[in-house]
Amino acid sequence: MKTTTHSIDHELERAVLMSLVTPQQKREQSYSAEYSLDELVSLAETAGVEVLTTLSQNKEKIDSKWFVGKGKAAELKELIEEHGANTAIFDQELSGAQVRNLEEFLDVKIIDRTQLILDIFAQRAKTREGIIQVELAQLSYLLPRLSGQGKNLSRLGGGIGTRGPGESKLETDRRHIRDRIDELKQQLSEFVKHRNLHRERRKKTGVFQVAIVGYTNAGKSTLLRQMTDADVYVENQLFATLDPTSRMLKLPGGKEIVLTDTVGFIQNLPHDLVAAFRATLEEVCEADLILHVVDSSADMLETQMHVVKQVLTELNAHGKDQITLFNKIDQCTPEQIQMLSTEGDFLRMSAYNESDLAQVCELIEARLMGDSKKFRIPVEKGDMISLMYRIGEVLENEVEGNDMVFQVRIDKQEYEKISHLLTSYATDQIPDEGENELYV
Repeated sequence: MKTTTHSIDHELERAVLMSLVTPQQKREQSYSAEYSLDELVSLAETAGVEVLTTLSQNKEKIDSKWFVGKGKAAELKELIEEHGANTAIFDQELSGAQVRNLEEFLDVKIIDRTQLILDIFAQRAKTREGIIQVELAQLSYLLPRLSGQGKNLSRLGGGIGTRGPGESKLETDRRHIRDRIDELKQQLSEFVKHRNLHRERRKKTGVFQVAIVGYTNAGKSTLLRQMTDADVYVENQLFATLDPTSRMLKLPGGKEIVLTDTVGFIQNLPHDLVAAFRATLEEVCEADLILHVVDSSADMLETQMHVVKQVLTELNAHGKDQITLFNKIDQCTPEQIQMLSTEGDFLRMSAYNESDLAQVCELIEARLMGDSKKFRIPVEKGDMISLMYRIGEVLENEVEGNDMVFQVRIDKQEYEKISHLLTSYATDQIPDEGENELYV
């Protein structure tokens, strides 16, 4: 099933973009009015809209009727008429009443940031689950706003804001839409059951799981493709990847892990979208390790990192073991490289550099294998000696009298399974050999 796109009267949608900045927004750590408006331009272009010009207003608080001030609405109307625009896109979320009032006054289609992001997701969704998730998010967003969707629904040409469910579904009454939402949730629950079975299977087999997260267009899919030869869509655009992709990755020591690419995050990611994609995003919660991919060359790098942390917190995944990968280092100036954070575990890299990719694998393996431990095993205990080679990588082994002494970098998951066996054989610590040495 493929989502098709349309445009108003078969013409390119031509839009004026509008942003309102309040003192409350300025106080938010991750908010930048200029960056947010620039990002809105990129979102609009990604959705196939021709951006004609932008307009912004600083205002003490949001106008309940017009969103912007009445005078600014009049100025916006003049710009729309001057440029021949047929759409106005707002950088913040609008209420149904505000949409209706602005639509009547401006006589163009009104779209807000949330609708724009939902529209891009509708274009990107390729799998059955992705399409259902997007439709659920769109209907959940539109249900309380039906009274404000006048001309948007009457424009049979479609275009941004009407992709996905389509006009016929949106024009039905609230009960019909609620029924459709319930139906979509039921369909999604089947996908959730299927995914949970896969997760349980992976847990039973002890497969180490790594999730790739990051801001949209940070290079997550490129990293997955370069590390696993995965056939994934890679493009320099927002939300190039929507459906999560998991691939097996063989580490230098021979251990295989599951590496999962996830949907990119963005400022003001619509709540309905997070809710609809929660089952998919839970791959992050199930991961043993998170690779946070950052676009090192981004102007608002700190803002993007803060947004990712916020979403991880919302998913209850912020406490997970994490490595920060400062990607696209080859596109950075020396000044930008110098400004990169040195907190926590990190790596400055390019997804196209083979040696950098090898370092990523080594970092993952180090997390998987943990610390090394020393064991002393009687030579007649052949089963325990073979066990040494199963629980991790044997770094050293030597014969001392009737014993073999092993220095082993231990696979955490394997060790957890059989630690009771080692403990049950322990009779004494090796004298003066350190705390990690265990006599068996």
